[in-house]
Amino acid sequence: MIETWRWFGPDDSITLRKIKQAGATGIVTSLHQIPTGEVWQKSDILERKALIEAEGLTWEVIESIPLHNDIKTRTGNYEQLIENYRVSVKNAAECGVYTICYNFMPVVDWTRTNLSYQLANQSHALRFEMSDFAAYDMFILKRNGAAKSYSKDVLAKAEKAFSQMSEEACVQLERNIIAGLPGGEGSYTRDTITDAIEQFIALGTEGFRDNLFAFLKEIIPVAEAAGARMCIHPDDPPFSLFGLPRVVSTADDARRLLNAVPSPANGLTMCAGSYGARGDNDLVEMVKEFAERVYFVHLRNVTREDDGSFYESDHLGGDNDMVGLVQALLSEEQRRKSTGSPLNLCAIPMRPDHGHLLEDELNQPGVKPGYGYVGRLKGLAELRGVTHAVSAFMQKN
Repeated sequence: MIETWRWFGPDDSITLRKIKQAGATGIVTSLHQIPTGEVWQKSDILERKALIEAEGLTWEVIESIPLHNDIKTRTGNYEQLIENYRVSVKNAAECGVYTICYNFMPVVDWTRTNLSYQLANQSHALRFEMSDFAAYDMFILKRNGAAKSYSKDVLAKAEKAFSQMSEEACVQLERNIIAGLPGGEGSYTRDTITDAIEQFIALGTEGFRDNLFAFLKEIIPVAEAAGARMCIHPDDPPFSLFGLPRVVSTADDARRLLNAVPSPANGLTMCAGSYGARGDNDLVEMVKEFAERVYFVHLRNVTREDDGSFYESDHLGGDNDMVGLVQALLSEEQRRKSTGSPLNLCAIPMRPDHGHLLEDELNQPGVKPGYGYVGRLKGLAELRGVTHAVSAFMQKN
């Protein structure tokens, strides 16, 4: 696999040189300065590509060209926004960047309730606590019908949790959930997120899925003609939040998506942490089933709890079979080589997704939650060791 690293651009506190010293050879990045929905011009793509290549690295994956919400709801000026997206995909491929990760999550991107959950060794991880999320939904956002989304046990825990929250804790919880991420359309307020939630709930799960498939039918032919590979990121977490529809959460979701547009340009991002937050997703079997259409991999692990809560564990800890997953991915690479696939399609880019915040970076300015240097360096080194060991074993057997 190609070892890559997510880089947030020239303003990232982690420099390209540091990334190179970590041993990664590929960069995963986006043009966050371009507002969502606008065309990515070739000049901007080439400028970023030149910056990366000047350090002896390659731009392996775009993560991501974000989708405007109007595309997801097929409202407003969505037809022009889709045309802009087509042009951006074509421009990226013509500039030599062929793999594009994107997501189709409604309203909120990856969601956590605690961005600094302290582990037993005093490092800090990202955590999703179901009772805290329910407390926000029920008692802070006060969404209509929110109680129907949770079990009696979760509701009881949520009420208790909220009763113990200070005003400052409530503000921090809201910031964690709805503050927005690089590459999105910006952060929400309580009023704007409520309006957005109602709009997506009105679509229903199948209506929202239909909108995804419609988008793919409009984009994939352009991507295929340009030699680009679109690889959708799963919902994170892979279950409904705020009563919203989720359509990329399970193996069946992935199966339906790939069958809807059966093109080699229509592929998946195998995010182990996202799919793996559900105990009914068998990651190894998913890779085996969808192997030909897996074009990008996020390797991270989670420890799941019975009520849907989870926290991000060490890369080789947690509940997901990371060794088995790596073996399945290496087997797919071998298959591609044996069938004469072009060399640039044989190796699968992977990145050590997220990482614990360790002592050296605590309270340092500019460190994004989950994206510190040392924690990801640790994860990459561990995954590199697994990859080398599994590869050697496979060669001998």
